[in-house]
Amino acid sequence: MRKNINAPNVLTLSRILAMPAIVLLLYFVLWYEWTWASQVATAVFVAASVTDVIDGHLARAQDSITRVGKFLDPLADKLLIVSVLVMLVRLSWAPAWVVIVILAREMSVTGMRAVAAAEGIVIAADRLGKLKTVTQSVAIGVLVWHVPFFGLDLNPLGLVLLYLALALTVLSGVNYLVNFHRGASAANESESPE
Repeated sequence: MRKNINAPNVLTLSRILAMPAIVLLLYFVLWYEWTWASQVATAVFVAASVTDVIDGHLARAQDSITRVGKFLDPLADKLLIVSVLVMLVRLSWAPAWVVIVILAREMSVTGMRAVAAAEGIVIAADRLGKLKTVTQSVAIGVLVWHVPFFGLDLNPLGLVLLYLALALTVLSGVNYLVNFHRGASAANESESPE
């Protein structure tokens, strides 16, 4: 149990704990129109997103990769991204259909990974999936800010980035599906009698 309590896993847990703080801050914007709350929410979101990069590097550098970490890391990513996307829809800062497509992809890939893992097949995150995550995070950060930045309205940029993230989300989802099918086919061939 103690080996699961390490710096990378603590950083991952901090990402999960950041989620309710961001959601609450965005509710302050919704309820009270406190614009400063969107800026604080952006700062918390950016800090939480940075921990995603740091915990992976730390885990590899310290040779402290654990099963708990392998489970919590993608879960923390999805909880953070999904919760903030839902709040963006609630605030009318992002189109609902875009968020629905992104959520459908995330759930589908999670399901494929679970089935593959049960069959002993590992579908690792590829560059396209990582690029998707980075683009989603940047788009969300820009959209959550939602106040002029030195007089510039960043919301159109945030929406363009969100649509780019949507395209990458769909492409990486198709790529996971292809890799899942290849892995399942290879597993079936290795099990079939000669």
